[in-house]
Amino acid sequence: MAASPFSSSKFKWTFLCIMLVFAGLHFYTLYSLNTSFALALKDSVLSNLILGLLCWLISNNLSYYRPKGNKYIYVVIWCLILSALYVAIIRYVIISSFKVGFLDEKILNFSLPIRYAFCFLLIGCMTAISILFYNQQEKQELEQRKNEAEKLTKEAELSSLREKLQPHFLFNSLNSISALTLSKPTEARKMTQQLSDFLRGTLRQDDALTSLKSELAHLELYLEIEKVRFGNRLNTIIKTDEESLRKFIPPMLLQPVVENAIKFGLYDTLEAVNINIQTKFKQPNLEISISNPFDAQTAHPNKGTGFGLNSIKRRLALLFSRNDLLKTSITENQFITTILIPQTS
Repeated sequence: MAASPFSSSKFKWTFLCIMLVFAGLHFYTLYSLNTSFALALKDSVLSNLILGLLCWLISNNLSYYRPKGNKYIYVVIWCLILSALYVAIIRYVIISSFKVGFLDEKILNFSLPIRYAFCFLLIGCMTAISILFYNQQEKQELEQRKNEAEKLTKEAELSSLREKLQPHFLFNSLNSISALTLSKPTEARKMTQQLSDFLRGTLRQDDALTSLKSELAHLELYLEIEKVRFGNRLNTIIKTDEESLRKFIPPMLLQPVVENAIKFGLYDTLEAVNINIQTKFKQPNLEISISNPFDAQTAHPNKGTGFGLNSIKRRLALLFSRNDLLKTSITENQFITTILIPQTS
């Protein structure tokens, strides 16, 4: 059952003040018509007490049932019936319980249509307020459930991306260790230790933002592993500044991009290759550029699963609700991947 408008103390006190004002006006009107002070007081208190109870009754009943579509005529019928009930109760109680003279009874009978109309209007207003309140409450609950469902879906997809990303890199590293085991056992052992350190750091990561400084330190562990694989052929140049290092990015964001740069920069050549990583802060974004040599005649863009950059783009879209945070371009035989990370402060 939805919470009633009367569950709000502010609404409750406002309604009580309105009923007290109505009771005061009711008393003044009767007393000005030469009704005795006691009868006018009793009539105003009793009438407005019953009216308040009827308003409370219909408001609470609407929490169980609210008409849909064009069925609001039922609500109008309820208001008409309750108004008639109100008038009947008032006439019976006042004549039966109080000593009413002929003049007072005449005034009472004269006032019944006015009482009926006033009751109908007040109950109708309470009905409209209650329907709007319940509909708004229902809309907020639906929106909250929708947001919670979207959040759970987003978290599940982010978790899935992270779980796919780690094996993706692990398979490549294990293949490299296997290749080095016979020809270069010392380097294989070194690479195994470095892989262990890298994965230990990876297991501590979650979807909370981390500083660029921390992310680059973790990236260095990955680059040390790759340098064992490629030796002097792989050179990485990182250019950053103190302001950028204090900014925040999602963890494990750069590793798949750098892995993609190494794959397309080194796999099709035997020469030494430079992988350039440059960061700079341009309000309101942290801009990270990763470039690698690119030869359109020898490159195989369809090689591999294409998981790396696609996963990063999808992850950024989930985290920041934007699809323009990862861009790629080719300039002077350089393949450039540019990532924008919005900074909230």
